[in-house]
Amino acid sequence: MRQTHKVGEKLFVDYSGDRVAIVNPLTGEIRRAQIFVAVLSASGYTFAEATLSQRLPDWIGSHVRAFNFFGGVPEIVVPDNLKSAVTGPCFYEPEPSATYADMAQYYGVAIIPARPYKPRDKAMVELGVLLVQRWITARLRGHTFFSLHPLNRLIAELLHGLNHRAFQKNKAATRSSQFDSLDRPAMKPLPVQPYAYAEWTKAKVNIDYHVEVDRYYYSVPYQLVRHVVDVRLTASAVEVLHKGARLASHARSFVACKHTTIAGHMPKSHQQHLKWTPQRLLNWGESIGPAPPP
Repeated sequence: MRQTHKVGEKLFVDYSGDRVAIVNPLTGEIRRAQIFVAVLSASGYTFAEATLSQRLPDWIGSHVRAFNFFGGVPEIVVPDNLKSAVTGPCFYEPEPSATYADMAQYYGVAIIPARPYKPRDKAMVELGVLLVQRWITARLRGHTFFSLHPLNRLIAELLHGLNHRAFQKNKAATRSSQFDSLDRPAMKPLPVQPYAYAEWTKAKVNIDYHVEVDRYYYSVPYQLVRHVVDVRLTASAVEVLHKGARLASHARSFVACKHTTIAGHMPKSHQQHLKWTPQRLLNWGESIGPAPPP
């Protein structure tokens, strides 16, 4: 069935099967860089970049850079059922991973993965991947790269040529001109700040009203003792959520086996106990009378 794509509605994302070698100049070790491809449905305007892996940080980072490249946000992102995108392949209701869903909520987009083994669900990105392989990765084979930066710089140059190349059946139009007239006006504006990568995990609140994260301990309200909470980790912060509500936030620490405790998270009796410092005990004794001679 022929599909009609609404302007600014869908962004199809996937990885190219072709990878590019990156050589370690000291050891000669070769790593194979992945090529991320994102294609807007109405105009076919394409973004591509190289990353070292398909793991979650690279996957999320590529989305953020793709949104910045387009200068806006579509309504829907359509990924494949790779591990970084969904918790498990499902024909009917694949569930996005927690970090992927968090990023989607930040940008206000819906994640609708394609059905497993149904390439026609994402025919636009399949075509985009094919074009990237023909017009970009094929031209990279004669080059030797020692890091991602020069590789992505050359990809950006070749990508500019692809997006400004005239269509075969309409010589007066290009992907870039179609993007300017169709997708760009219909896309939502970007947030003021780009999404900060965050990992999600679950933790059980110990009887001392702390949760353990990377061998460090952060306090939460004592009423959550023995409850399982969601923990959101960024490079600089740790947030604890319960039933969708944020209940605690701490600066992230990387010192093992230490505790960060907020007094307001403690029971009243514990707060009162902390007030009895050694100096307070001495002052109390002095208020009663002088100490007897030894």
